[in-house]
Amino acid sequence: MKKILAMIMALCLILSLAACGESGKETAADKTTEAAAKKIKVGMVTDIGGVNDKSFNQTSWEGLQALAKEDPTFEVKYLESKTDADYQTNINTFIDEKYDLIICVGYMLADATKEAAKANPNQKFAIIDDATCADLPNVACLMFAQEQASYLVGLVAGSVTKTKTVGYVQGMVSDTMNLFGIGYISGVLAVCPDANVLQYNANAFGDVAGGQTAAKDMITKGADVIYHAAGGTGIGVINACAEEKIWAIGVDSDQSSLAPDYVITSAMKRVDVASQDISKAVKDGTFKSGVHTYNLNNGGVDLAPTRDHIPADVLALVEQAKKDIIDGKLVVPTDVKDCPKFTLK
Repeated sequence: MKKILAMIMALCLILSLAACGESGKETAADKTTEAAAKKIKVGMVTDIGGVNDKSFNQTSWEGLQALAKEDPTFEVKYLESKTDADYQTNINTFIDEKYDLIICVGYMLADATKEAAKANPNQKFAIIDDATCADLPNVACLMFAQEQASYLVGLVAGSVTKTKTVGYVQGMVSDTMNLFGIGYISGVLAVCPDANVLQYNANAFGDVAGGQTAAKDMITKGADVIYHAAGGTGIGVINACAEEKIWAIGVDSDQSSLAPDYVITSAMKRVDVASQDISKAVKDGTFKSGVHTYNLNNGGVDLAPTRDHIPADVLALVEQAKKDIIDGKLVVPTDVKDCPKFTLK
């Protein structure tokens, strides 16, 4: 009987050890759960220009896609806004789906972002081109010195114009958007003081036809270079310039692909890098609210890398101006009163 009891106790001990061993192993299901738990979910809400605007919505999304490809722990998704009414709905969708970060593209989403951020203090937000949310502890404002890049393309326009008449199409009038025009006009006049700068407020970021009409009107008035800061509306500007065989200047991304023979340059704004930076900060636990500024000094804005059409002497002029801005020797105006020829209201 003692031998039998000893055998039973030994068997129980073996079975117990085996069970402990199995419980200590990490199963495939455990690994899947662990991987899912480490996912950083980043949602992007576009403005009404849409994700395929060939401008800053598209560039922001491409930046997030590149980040997710480079680091699979990031899960990225966008929601497209067709009207202003979609902003709050899209933001709330991401909140309900428990996204770690919601990136709102454009100052037009400012009110919706503020409302959502105040109602959801534990939700992290980032907004591009708006600093009115800077006092909220859960919002990072990604700002760009767009006047600097615009000044550089203004130097190009003022240097290559033969008619001394250039154009500028702006998507909407606001303190943020006006920086594009102030910088551009200042650059044009720096090299061509008697230039005539035709200006048009499209009051829309997705009106391709309107952009085309505005540009053609400027061309009939003698413009031989036209810069746009108008999102999707600017596609129409570039189309018109290509049709009439004059120079176009793109914005936000390198838009040379839209009309390779007629886009002389673009004023780049690295919203892709900014979107990546703030997403990485959420993952690393270094997310900070307030204003994050991108400028020439840190590579946040610049002339587009496609520069084949820019004459060597003009490019040298631009590079010197860029250096002077970085060194603080040249300060580009940021206020309408310092650029009286900016006339958009």
